Amino acid sequence: MSVDERAPAVIETVAAPPPVRRPSPRPARAVVVLAPMLLTVALGLWGIRRKDTMWGDEAVTYQLAHRDLSQIWLTAQHVDLVHALHYAVMHEVFGLFGAGLLTLRLPSVLAMSAAAGAVGLLGLRLAGPRVGLLAGLVFPLLPQVQKYTQEGRSYAMVCALVAWATYVLVAGVARHARRRWAVYGCTVLLACLLHEFAVLALVAHGVTLVVSGVPRPVLRAWGVTAAGVVAGLSPLAILSAEQSAQVSWIDVPVRLPEFLAAAVVGVACALVPVAARGPVRLPVLAVPIVVLPCLLLLIASLVKPLFVDRYVLYSNIGIALLVGACVDHFHRPRKSSRDAAVAGVAAVAVLAALVLTGLWLRTPQSRSNDVTAVGATVRTVGRTGDGLLYLSGQYRIWTAANPEDTRLLRDLALAQDPVSSNTLAGVELPAPDVAARMLEFDRIVAVRGPAGAHSPADPREEAKTSTLRRHFREYGTTHVNGARVTVYVRDHEPRSR
Repeated sequence: MSVDERAPAVIETVAAPPPVRRPSPRPARAVVVLAPMLLTVALGLWGIRRKDTMWGDEAVTYQLAHRDLSQIWLTAQHVDLVHALHYAVMHEVFGLFGAGLLTLRLPSVLAMSAAAGAVGLLGLRLAGPRVGLLAGLVFPLLPQVQKYTQEGRSYAMVCALVAWATYVLVAGVARHARRRWAVYGCTVLLACLLHEFAVLALVAHGVTLVVSGVPRPVLRAWGVTAAGVVAGLSPLAILSAEQSAQVSWIDVPVRLPEFLAAAVVGVACALVPVAARGPVRLPVLAVPIVVLPCLLLLIASLVKPLFVDRYVLYSNIGIALLVGACVDHFHRPRKSSRDAAVAGVAAVAVLAALVLTGLWLRTPQSRSNDVTAVGATVRTVGRTGDGLLYLSGQYRIWTAANPEDTRLLRDLALAQDPVSSNTLAGVELPAPDVAARMLEFDRIVAVRGPAGAHSPADPREEAKTSTLRRHFREYGTTHVNGARVTVYVRDHEPRSR
C-alpha cells in the first residue's frame, strides 16, 4: 500500500454561507424617536429664561401654582376653570422641585419633547423611518412649537397628549383591541381637561377614519370612545361657559395670518405622493388635523370670537408630518444638478429664517407683554408712600409675581387680596371709596394697558379715570412691552369734566 493510499481521506466540504441577517427595526425606531426628542429639549433649553422675564399668562400660572389645591379649586369656581387641572399639576411640580422660571417652563419642554417623539413614530408607521425622522425633526423647528415649548402654560402638554392619542388611534386601526381604545379615550380626555378645545382633534380623527374607509367595527369603537370623551368633558364645558367673559378680550382672530402661513405650507405638501404603509395614509391623517380645528374655531368665531393660535397648537403635528414627507420626496436623488442646487438654496434660506425666528422668540419682545418689566418700572418710578392704581383692576396680576416691586406703595383700590378672595386680581372697593382714597395722595403710579387696549365698562374704572382727569396731571409715562406705567401728580386746581 502506498503512502498516499495509507493517508486518511480528506473530505472537502463547502462551507454554507452564513445566514443573511436583516437589520432589526429597533435601531431605526430608536433614532426616529430619540433624535427629535433630543432636538426639542436642546431648543427648549436654549434661552429658556428669556432674560429672566415672564408674561401675563405665565404670571397667572406662577401665582396660582403657589396656592393650596383647595384654594385653586375655590378660585376655579370664579375664574380660569379651564386651566384648573394645569394649575394643580404645576402646584405639585413646584412642591417637588421648587418655584422659579425653570421649574415653570421645564414641564412644557419635556411635554413638547414627548410630542416630537410621537410625531416621529407616526411618520415611521405611516410612511417609513426616513419620513418619521424628518417629520420628528421638523416639528420642534416650527416657530409656534418653539414658542410654546418655553411657555409655562398647558398648551405643550395638550399637544403631547393629542400627538400620542393620534399614534394610539393609528395603532388601534391596525390592531383592533379594547385596551387600545381605552388608552386612546383616556389620553384624549386628559388633553381636553387640560384645555377643552383639544376636543376638536377628536373631530379630525373621526374624519380620518371615515375617509380611510376603515371597517365598521373600528368606526363603531371610535364612536363609542368619542362619546365617552364628550361625556367626560361635558361638566367642564358647561361650567366654564359661565366664565366666558374671560375671553371677551378676543375681538378678532389672534395671530391667524401666522398660523395660516404654516398651515398653507403643510397642506401644499400634501400634494406630494406618499407611499401608504397601512390602512391610514399620512395625508389623510395629517390634513384634517391641520385644517379642521382651525376651521371649526373660525366658524364658531362668527358667533363669538374664539380663535387664538395656541388653542390649536396641536395642528403642528399634521404640519410636521406633511413637511417631513415632502422633504423626503425631494431629498431623493435628482436627475438634474440644477434641481439639486435650487433645493439646496431653498433649504439654506429656510434654515436661516428658522434661526432668525428662533432668536426673536427668545427675547421678551416676542410676547404680548412683559410683567417683569412692568414690576421693575413700578419699583423705579414709585416713591415710598405713593398710591398705586391699576387701570383696570385685572392688571394687578402683572405685579403680583414679585411683591417686592410694590411693597413701598399703597394699593388704592384693593379691598381684599387675591389669595384670601380666591380670585386672580383681588376684590376692589366700591367706586366712591376708590375716588375718595385717590384724593388722599399727591402722587399716584398707574399701571395701564397699551394704548387702545380693551377697557371694561365698570363704575370703578370710570371713577378712577374721571378722578385722575379732574384732580391729577400726568407727570410722565414709561412704555414697556404691552403696558404703560404713568406717574400722576395732584393738581390743586381741579378741572371740569
